[in-house]
Amino acid sequence: MIEVLEEEKKVTVVGAARSGIAAAKLLNKKGFKVFLTDSAPKEKIDKAILNEINEFGIESEFGVHSSSVYETDIMVISPGVPQNSEIIQNAIKKGLKVISEIEVASWYCKGKVIAITGTNGKTTTTTLIGEMFKDAGYKTFVCGNIGKAFSEIAELTDENSIVVLETSSFQLDNISKFKPFISILLNVSPDHLNRYDSFEKYLESKMKITMNQSTTEHFIFNYDDELVRKSAEKVHTNKSAFSLGAEVRLKSESGAYINTNDLIYYYYMGEENIIDTQKLIIKGDHNIYNAMASVISAKIFGIEKDYIKKTLENFKGVEHRLEFVRELSGIKYYNDSKATNVNSVWYALKGFNEKLILILGGEDKGNDYTQIENEVISHCRHVVAIGSSKQKIYDFFKSKISIECADNMKDAVAKCRNKALKDDVVLLSPACASFDMFDNYEHRGKVFKQIVNSLE
Repeated sequence: MIEVLEEEKKVTVVGAARSGIAAAKLLNKKGFKVFLTDSAPKEKIDKAILNEINEFGIESEFGVHSSSVYETDIMVISPGVPQNSEIIQNAIKKGLKVISEIEVASWYCKGKVIAITGTNGKTTTTTLIGEMFKDAGYKTFVCGNIGKAFSEIAELTDENSIVVLETSSFQLDNISKFKPFISILLNVSPDHLNRYDSFEKYLESKMKITMNQSTTEHFIFNYDDELVRKSAEKVHTNKSAFSLGAEVRLKSESGAYINTNDLIYYYYMGEENIIDTQKLIIKGDHNIYNAMASVISAKIFGIEKDYIKKTLENFKGVEHRLEFVRELSGIKYYNDSKATNVNSVWYALKGFNEKLILILGGEDKGNDYTQIENEVISHCRHVVAIGSSKQKIYDFFKSKISIECADNMKDAVAKCRNKALKDDVVLLSPACASFDMFDNYEHRGKVFKQIVNSLE
């Protein structure tokens, strides 16, 4: 791939966030003439980022995308830049090569990549796989849509390294040669419909994770998700499936399933009982799916059961995903800020036996709340709607359940506390993006936790 690019030395990087900066620095180091552009005004760019740009001597512009962005051989886009944005569409019309940051990083990565995608569960599964490989003694990097950008660690890898890469559909949209050793598709449900023309286009983006794989690589998929199962039929590589039922044992040569409470790994020589799922700290069927996908990836590398079991027994989950914050006056508070779509909220609601006071809302992404209507009605005592979507949420639920709107997160927590009874759970699980009120879902979750922890 590098040889192909020898004559293509001019690169425009679109987006001055984490991934874009990492790609710009990597390409600059490799001798490319880099031009960085971001539509945000300069005063809104972090000073540390501006200092890095100056230190590396990278030419840049802010607050506008001038005609200079098209004076390039390649355009590299950050995942935060929509595929249907004017700058990307113009670049495509001009015949420019448009690629993603993970594509760039893959050119310089020497290790084996385990790439995880799906509508829900990516961060938990990525983190869990990373812990499994670290516990087994591998030189492991966990990156992508979580933690550091792939471009930040690519040059640190060697032939013995494992890169566990969380990949969103946005990052997969513009890959070219990117080829993970293991690709994992956890599930697919409608999401980001504000950035895709249809659900079918969104599914196509997810399936790009397999597009360059051959018979020497592996694809791990959720057999219980009908759309994923059908899509897997078109994939021509080594396939492993996971399911809550034993039927999958007859449908693929290797994978994982649940027998009563036991997580079983199976392969052509037989099967192995890995762990009693009752011993998992992370709860719910969605986390059992995440665990099964992780087990399969570890077994493909021949990691022994004892390492896998120990990791599973000690794994407490990830921040902002059904994260317990505190208990006050008999009321438990949970932070599920990472639930940015209705499918995530569906799983969250199913994970509690207590009555819930639910905080919903944020930047709507074309949400269809009928998908969680029954669960909200049966699990929740009250709903507090926030953000730019609060009126839509209020109008949908007002005749179905007790609901009110809040002006901000502090107001929302106060309203929840007022409505909660002893033994209830206050749950932030927004079903929406965070950008109407916060920098990202992490910022939203941290603000929620700060407010909750300040309660007296």
